[in-house]
Amino acid sequence: MNFQIQGLSPEPFIPLYGLSDERLEQQNARRYIANAKPGFPDRIELRDVEPGEAVILVNYVHQAASTPYQASHAIFVREGAERAQVFSNEIPQVMRIRPISLRAFSAEHWMLDAELASGVALEALIQRLLSDPQTEYLQAHFAKRGCYAARIIRE
Repeated sequence: MNFQIQGLSPEPFIPLYGLSDERLEQQNARRYIANAKPGFPDRIELRDVEPGEAVILVNYVHQAASTPYQASHAIFVREGAERAQVFSNEIPQVMRIRPISLRAFSAEHWMLDAELASGVALEALIQRLLSDPQTEYLQAHFAKRGCYAARIIRE
């Protein structure tokens, strides 16, 4: 089964680019300069940023539906990212090198299943979860910190 891993649209984050640290704080956000790789996973381009690149830490509502699963968490976006990266039938390195929690959701945004996987086992788990006809989409989360990583759909 073909699948697609989607980075976030940059649109909601563009107004934060270039703001002063004080203005970012007023928006409940913070700028960091990456000092290690891996360490700062960008959710737009789905990559670890390079040391010296700026990222913005911001709260992101990754499950907006009005269900008990409604949720948000802190994520990094690379300051200046302009285009969401999409991977077809491929696991981006940023996800391949970390333990991932995959959560399967129905069209009504109810969680149907969830599992942990790492590395090469991730693709098989994506295939298994998407093979359930009730599954509308998957959410990937970085298991260690629990932050949203990406959305996965059938292609």
